[in-house]
Order: sequence, then structure tokens, then C-alpha cells
Amino acid sequence: MNGNIAIVHEWLTTIAGSEKVLEAIYEIYPAPIYTLVADKDSIKDTLLENAKIITSFIQNLPWAKKRYRMYLPLFPLAIEQFDLSHYNVIISSNTCVAKGILTNSKQLHICYCHTPIRYAWDMYYQYLKEEGLTKGIKGLIAKIILHYMRIWDVTTVNRVDFFIANSKYVARRIKRTYRREATVIYPPVDVERFHLHTNKEDYYLIVSRMVPYKKVDVVVKAFTQIKHKKLIVIGDGPDLKKIQKLAGENVKFLGYQPFEIVKKFMERAKAFVFAGEEDFGIVLVEAQACGTPVICYGKGGAPESVIDGKTGIFFNEQNIKGVIDAIRYFEKTKDKFDPKIIRENAQRFSKEKFKEKFKKFVEQKLNEYTI
Repeated sequence: MNGNIAIVHEWLTTIAGSEKVLEAIYEIYPAPIYTLVADKDSIKDTLLENAKIITSFIQNLPWAKKRYRMYLPLFPLAIEQFDLSHYNVIISSNTCVAKGILTNSKQLHICYCHTPIRYAWDMYYQYLKEEGLTKGIKGLIAKIILHYMRIWDVTTVNRVDFFIANSKYVARRIKRTYRREATVIYPPVDVERFHLHTNKEDYYLIVSRMVPYKKVDVVVKAFTQIKHKKLIVIGDGPDLKKIQKLAGENVKFLGYQPFEIVKKFMERAKAFVFAGEEDFGIVLVEAQACGTPVICYGKGGAPESVIDGKTGIFFNEQNIKGVIDAIRYFEKTKDKFDPKIIRENAQRFSKEKFKEKFKKFVEQKLNEYTI
């Protein structure tokens, strides 16, 4: 069956959560991968390095590998230029336009939806505000483009035969946005690469891309006010310098770090802190795989992987006070968190369990489709 399958993924310019899902899908079905733009350096030493990757015309545009998002208005056109008519099965990994691939009545299209387009739907007003696009000519152009993206996004829904969501939270958003049901298969977490470490050190940790919706600035501001608690920040991104300016002396930035360094800090951290609202939150499971408690915003997909009071603590206000109150509560109750129980919870989301469920779903739908 592998020879009759194609995989579609928006872009391959970094290895983040959706790319880890893509890797697991590719392990099951080592099929050609169609993507808008790819940076071979970013997938070096990964399973995807040797994959057959087909890119769109965006690959040849100026600065495409680093600034591909500037070509957002061209994404729908670009994804529709791929001719996949000779495949029987299409598997799309979607956060933006991958599900919009053109299919015909003889093809089976299964979409693993990480989220409907965030900045066109749920985070539309937040995105405009954070990017300074609420007024002026640039703001008007952005609103027109996103209006067009919403129309196109909805019109492509019926190109998908079956949706898979990465969490119940995203399944509800798919229902709300697309009026379609979705089966929930949690994303794969390579829990075996992380080791249980029961002797925790005296620091808190956050690992994240430095972008507005991750709310790293909220965590940094909170710890700057709690001067006697140490915070280590790992990650890079466009907001890094801005966030660094907010930090006190008890906050240490390490920038981008390779996996082994991230793993080391995650295994030894007193707790992992996160203030963003995630669709699922693979990094929250990775922390738990180390036996490390998670202190996080209790909305989005987090309640599906973190057990409040047992493997972590939730705060309900996405602000400085919410983080500070949660840290203080954790300090009073930290002895009740058992690293072994925390790791056991993480094992529910192993890569092997994902692969088993995903393959079963695809083959079941294929059997139904061909009967």
C-alpha cells in the first residue's frame, strides 16, 4: 500500500511538534512528502532526511526558507499545484493549508489536523494586535488576506474524507470551525528518549519557541518578581531579545539547545512552567516523561495530558499573578508529586501507541472505502 500513498505537510523548516507527528506517520508509511518549502539543514539527522521531498514554487522565491510566512497569500495556490492524482491515499498533516490539496472522487484523503488556521480563526484578533496590524494600510491588507484565507479554508473542508484531531480540544474547534466530526489520536511523544530522574535540582524550566502566543514573557515577568526562584529559559525565536529585556538576574537564557542539553535540564528541573494555550502540548508530556511536574495554564489541550494535583498544577489566569500563585502553591505541596507516577502518566502518549492507533485508523478507513 505504501506505493499508493502521498503525505502532505505545510513546510519543513524546523523540527517542532507537527514535524514529530510527520516523522511518526512517515515511519508507518515511508511515502513521498509534498510540502510548500523545505530546508534540508533543518531535517538533517532526522528520519525525514532521506525522505523523497517534493516542494512547491515557493521554494524558489527569495528568502523562502526563513521567511516563508510572508508568502501566505500564495499558499492556497501553491498547495493546489501539486498533482497527486496518481495516488490512492492522501495523508495531510495540517496546521494551515495542507488539507486543501486537490483530490478526486477515487482518492481517500485523511487529514491529521493539528489545528484549524490559528491566526485566521481563534487567534485572529490576538494576532492582529500582537503584530500591530489593527490599523493602517498594512492592517487593512492583513485583514483582507486573512478574510480570503478563511473563505478558502472552509471551501476546502470537503476535500477531506476523515479528520483526525490531536486532542479533544482541537476536535471541538474542528467541529466549531468546519462542522465536521474528528477522531482523536494523541500525537506521538518519544517518551523512551527521556529518563526518569528523581533527584531534582533547584531551578524551574521553560522550553519554548519565542513567539507571542507561547506567553514566555508572562513566565519571565513572574519569575523576575519572585527574585529568589531561578528560571532557565531554553529556546529561540523572533521575540527572544524583547523577552530578555524583561528578565531579572534570576532568569537565565540559554537560547537554542540540542536535544541532549534540553533533556538534561528537563530531567533535573524542579518543575516545568508553561503559560501558553496549547492545542495538545508535546513538551508538557516530555517533561512528565522525566518525572518532572508541570505548572501550566489549565486550558486548551493541557488538561488532557496533565493531571492537576497529581502530575502538575494548573493556573486559570494567563497572567503574572496566575503564574506566581501557582509557583507558591507548588512550593508548599511539591513533596506530594511522585516522579514515578508522573512518568507513568506520560507513557500513555508513546510513539508506539500513536503508530498503532494511526495505522489501524487508516487501514480501517481504506477497507471501508474499497468495499
